This record gives sequence, C-alpha cells and structure tokens, in this order.
Amino acid sequence: MTEIDRENDPHSALRVCLVGPTPGAAGGQSVVAEQLLLELNKLDGVRADLLPIDPQFPRALKKIRKIKYLRTLFNSIIYFYTLLSQIRRYHVVHIMSASYWSYLVSTAPAILVARLYRRPIVLNYHSGEADDHLANWRTAKPLAKLADVIAVPSAYLQEVFSRHGLDSVVVANFVDGELFSYRRRTALQPVLLCNRSFQAHYNVACVVDAFHLIQQQHENARLTLAGDGPLRSRLREQVNLLKLANVRFAGAVSMTEMARLYDEADIYINASMIDNMPMSLLEAAVSGLPIVSSDAGGIPYMVQDGREAMLVPSGEAASLARAALNMLDGQVDVDAMTDAAYKLVKDVYSPVAVVGEWRRTYRHALGDKDPHA
Repeated sequence: MTEIDRENDPHSALRVCLVGPTPGAAGGQSVVAEQLLLELNKLDGVRADLLPIDPQFPRALKKIRKIKYLRTLFNSIIYFYTLLSQIRRYHVVHIMSASYWSYLVSTAPAILVARLYRRPIVLNYHSGEADDHLANWRTAKPLAKLADVIAVPSAYLQEVFSRHGLDSVVVANFVDGELFSYRRRTALQPVLLCNRSFQAHYNVACVVDAFHLIQQQHENARLTLAGDGPLRSRLREQVNLLKLANVRFAGAVSMTEMARLYDEADIYINASMIDNMPMSLLEAAVSGLPIVSSDAGGIPYMVQDGREAMLVPSGEAASLARAALNMLDGQVDVDAMTDAAYKLVKDVYSPVAVVGEWRRTYRHALGDKDPHA
C-alpha cells in the first residue's frame, strides 16, 4: 500500500497504528492492547492495526526463540524492520509504553521511526515506576518530549509527569464487562484470589503473609495465586515454611480462565508496592468481587477507601489481613462496597466511556483542538 497523506485524503478513515504486545502475551498491557484494538475498530471512521513489539519469527527461525540473547537480537531486528515498512501507512502512531529497558527496546524505536516518517505520536505510558524512570534514566524525558501527546491512564501518573516538566492527558484503561460474570456474594467465604505477577514490586509475598494470619482465624481459608514470574520458587518456599494449607498456584492463565477464577473467589487481595492503574482491580469490581488492596501509587485515584474497596498502607500484611477479616466477620457492608465499585467501572471505565477519548486524543495529535484542556 502506498503512503497515505491525511491532508490530501480527508474522507479516508483515520488509520491508527497501535504499537504494543501481542494478545496473549504475559502482562496486563497485552490485555489492554487486545481490548483497545477491538473497541477502536468499532468506531465509525477509525481503522486500527496492531504492530507487535514481540513479532512472530519466520518458521526457519523458530528455534532461535529458545536461545535467550539470540531471541532478543532477532526480535529487535524483525521489530525494527516492521516499523520501517509499516508505520508510513498510518495517520497516527499510538505507542504503548512501559519503563526502563522495555522503553529503550520497544518504545524508543517506534518513536524514532514515527518521527522519521513525520507521523504524529501518542505515547501511552502505563508504568507505575514512572517517577524513578523519568528521574534516573537519561533517555526517558528526551524521548517522551518527541511525542505529540503523552497519554497516561490515571491522574496519579499525570501528576508524576507534571513533576518532571512533561504535560500529559488522562485516558483511562477500560474493562469489558461482557468478559466477566457479576456475582453478588450473599454469604462471604474465606476464598481469596491474587493475580499479580511474581515480581518484587507486586509483593505477592505480603499476600502470603496476610493469608497466614487469615488462616489462623479461618482454618478452611483458601488462596489462589494466578500468575508467574521470577519469584515463583521463593513464594512456594514461603508457603511451605509457613505450613499453609489450601494455597493454589494456578500459573499464567487465559482471560477466560481468569474470569472463572474471579467468579470462584469471594475476596480479591492485592499488596503491590508500586502500581499505576491495575486492570485486575477493575476486573474484580465488574465481577462483584470485594477488594482488599494496598494504597500503592495510583490505586487511591481509582477507588476510594471504604467506598469501592478497603485500602491499607503498602507492605503491611497485618493490615491487609485485618481488612479481609473485617469483611468476613461482617464489619464491612460488602454489598454496598461491591455495588459502588461495579457502578464506578460501568460509569468511568467502560469501553463506551473511554474509546471516544482516544478518538479525541488522536485528533489532537493531528493538530485539532485539545479536547482535554
């Protein structure tokens, strides 16, 4: 296809290149990318395609996927070639971005190639580690300044970027309620779920410690840990040392399986130390699952303590356990809390509420009036 010039073809659909992870890849950003692509293509006058940061290898190179450093090298080569050959076809380049090395390996090439072809850039930054990244990585701010619009999913991240002299607009993540089944918990049971990756900043070890305290009060309590990561072995050792019963390591699961796990549980528990806008809280809310969480990062910007969730200071396993026990002991109006959380998701974090904001953000990147002013 030949290069498209929007100014000379004003009646064509707005073509958006969404640069992000392949659907089904590990991490919440893959879920966001998959759902956003689907919803964008429902909009009249918008056509969006995914340009994966983790492209498929040609059949002849499949075995290289198993070799760590060669895999990274060939992934970068294929990714950069795809950027060079494809970005010129689009009106706007929407780049989903994490922090640190991912920012250098995935975000930076997309920004530079989009600049090469003079395509407007929407930098969609998601990481809760933004403050440290912007402060301590010399590449972070100069590359961000090359974007026409920086979009972040929470007011929390907007404040972080502002402290570093970078303007941004807030376009929230959304959750498709049709993927999940809402269930009112009429008699709350000590059945807990956590589905954060097994990485240090998500502090799943604190969830295990909290569960230890909960199980001392409710011997039949159960905990499902859905996810994977570098701390898997350490978490298993912790469970064994504490002699905990009824702890299930479910591994990385599909979205369909995840919806089933939400439905099975009666309390969602999260202990992250660094966070931005965890999709899991929205998914729990739309499933009718009461939420106990740390107050890390952007979480208090999403839900109010005592209204849509019970929030406790990060790193305090005893406080996390106490909040869950208060729910189980009837000291919390769980029905009112889950109703408020469900309404919040439907009003603020639904596809209809959010995707129109993306259309306005693309128009701003193309030079139209700023819709967020």
